[in-house]
Parts: sequence; structure tokens; C-alpha cells
Amino acid sequence: MTMTIAQIYRYPVKGLTPEALERVALSPGEGLPHDRRFALAHGATQFDPAAPEWMPKTNFLMLMRNERLARLRTRFDEASGVLAIERDGKTVVRANISELAGRTVVEQFFAAFMAAEARGAPRLVEAPGHMFSDTPRKAVSVIGLASIRDLERVVRGPVDPRRFRANFYFDGGQPWQEFGFIGKEFSIGPVRLRALDRIDRCAATNVDPETAARDLNIPRALQTGFRHVDTGIYAEIVTGGTVGVGDPLTVA
Repeated sequence: MTMTIAQIYRYPVKGLTPEALERVALSPGEGLPHDRRFALAHGATQFDPAAPEWMPKTNFLMLMRNERLARLRTRFDEASGVLAIERDGKTVVRANISELAGRTVVEQFFAAFMAAEARGAPRLVEAPGHMFSDTPRKAVSVIGLASIRDLERVVRGPVDPRRFRANFYFDGGQPWQEFGFIGKEFSIGPVRLRALDRIDRCAATNVDPETAARDLNIPRALQTGFRHVDTGIYAEIVTGGTVGVGDPLTVA
């Protein structure tokens, strides 16, 4: 069965709004450009931009514990460096987060919005070449929509694919077919990738990306229905190129 890319997303600020892309240029050994480029660190988090190291997601604001983040709509313009934040349909912040003054404005907003959940004064952090991913290796995430539809059968209702915050969603193929990619190379359009690991899922997937309600227990549904808590895979980019929605996904 033919498999094609249905959706592409990046997440410029860890834990905030996914941004849909029609096309994206990929480079070997990297993630999507600007994906998880920024993160909102807890006040007590010791992240050094001059010597960045991978840190677990619990050091940052994230949906697993901070579902109110899903009440916001954000958009990052990489050309200008401006991050726009909407709340209840109204723009509440527009700031150039490539500059100290702009980052300070954003930090002040999240300090007020998150209150005690920020565990001190939150800091908007980045470091050149660093990616605030949930995995230490730079990778992209890939999920088959057939797998999500199979999960819907277990939960007996719709499951928004955006709950899983993947980079690439593909249509076609069989449920959970992507697990069989592990250890193999596959292609998206002209780009060659190597499948690394399955992605185990946490309580972040319980949050509805539209309503911010914690209305499902996805890990429990996965365990009950399939005897695992995984959805999707991580893959590293082997050879670069530009890919887009509608491109074929093929396995070696």
C-alpha cells in the first residue's frame, strides 16, 4: 500500500503550538529547522547556553504537567525573530525573542500565566545548534495515521494526531507498521532516514490540543489495547533534501 506524507509540523518553542509546514529542507544529522529551538526553563533549571547539554523535559514547561499551555496559540517568524502569543483569540504578546528585551517580555508573560507552575521565574532559553528534544540525539519523529485510527478503536472516539507532537504523519500502510522500520533506512521523497527507536508516550498526550482539557488517558489506552505505550518512531536524517506534504514514504 502506498504511503504518503499527510502532515508536517515543527514546534519552535517546546510545549507550545505546532506549526504546519507544506515543505521543509532537511540536513543530515539535524532535526527540522527551528524545531524545539527554544524552551521555557523552570526558574531552578541550570541550563547554560554557552555549554548546552541535553536535559530531560521535566526541566522545562511542557504539556505532561502544564496543560494550560495548550490554551495559547503561538507563531514564530524565523525571519524577524518575532514570537506572537494569542490567548482567547487575542494577541497578548508580540516580541522579538532573538533579543534580550523580547525574551524578557515573553518570560514576564509566562511568569504571570503559569504562576506557581513555573517553579520560579521562567527563562526562555536557546543555544546555537541545540535542540530541546525529548531524546538526546537530534532526530525527527514519524507516526502512521493508521496507528492513530487503530488507537481510536480502543478509546472509542476521535484522537487528534497533534496530541503526539510528531514532525511527520503519513497516511497509507498498516497500523503500527512504522515499528517495523526500526533498524532500517527509509525515504521521504528524496530524503533518506534511519529509524532509531519507538517513542514511549507520557501524560502529555492526554491533553486535547484544542481545548487544553486532560480528557483521555492515552498511555493507559495503549497499554490496555496493545500491551505497550508507544506511538511513532524517532529517525535520524542520513541524506538531506527538501520534502513536502504528498511525498511518498518508502522503506528499503
